[in-house]
Amino acid sequence: MSHHQSDQDRIESRAHLLPEEVAAGSDDAQAQADAILAESDLREEDQNAAPDTVLEHRTSAETVTPVEPPD
Repeated sequence: MSHHQSDQDRIESRAHLLPEEVAAGSDDAQAQADAILAESDLREEDQNAAPDTVLEHRTSAETVTPVEPPD
C-alpha cells in the first residue's frame, strides 16, 4: 500500500462524522477529515505544535492595564 493510499484510507475512515459533527453540520466531510488528520499528524510530530501546549508565564501587571482612580 502506498503512502498516498494509506492517507486516503485514513481520510475516508475519518470522514464518517461523529455525532457532534453531524449535529454541527459539515459542508465537506472529506476536506474536514483531511484537515483534522493533517493537524493531528503535525501535533504527533511536534508535541508543542498544538494550541495551548505552551504555558505562558506572565504576571497580572503584564496582562491588565492599571486603572487610575478618579481624582
